[in-house]
Amino acid sequence: MRISLLAGLCLVAASTLCAQTVPRPARLGLCAACHGANGESTMPGVPNLAGQRLDYLRDALAQYRDGRRDVPVMRTAIGAVSAADLDALARWYSAQPTTRQAQP
Repeated sequence: MRISLLAGLCLVAASTLCAQTVPRPARLGLCAACHGANGESTMPGVPNLAGQRLDYLRDALAQYRDGRRDVPVMRTAIGAVSAADLDALARWYSAQPTTRQAQP
C-alpha cells in the first residue's frame, strides 16, 4: 500500500514538474492578447486554453491555419505558422494550470 501511494505521489510530482518546464513559445504574443499568456482569457466569448488536451489544441490550431475551421480572426492570428510553432503553442497552453472553476 505504501509503495502504491508513494508511486502515485511521484507521478503527480513529475507531471507538475513537467508542466513547469515547457518553454514559453516565441509566437505567444498575439495569442496572449485574447487568450491570456497563461491561457485564461478575461475577454467575454474568448475560450480559456489553459489545461486543454494537447492533441485537441494541436488539431484546432492546425485547422484554423489550414482554413478547416473558418473563423476569420483566428485564421488571421494564426497566419502561416509552422508546425513547430503550432506545437509549441499547444504544449504551452496545455501545460498551464487552470485556476478557474467551470461555470454551471
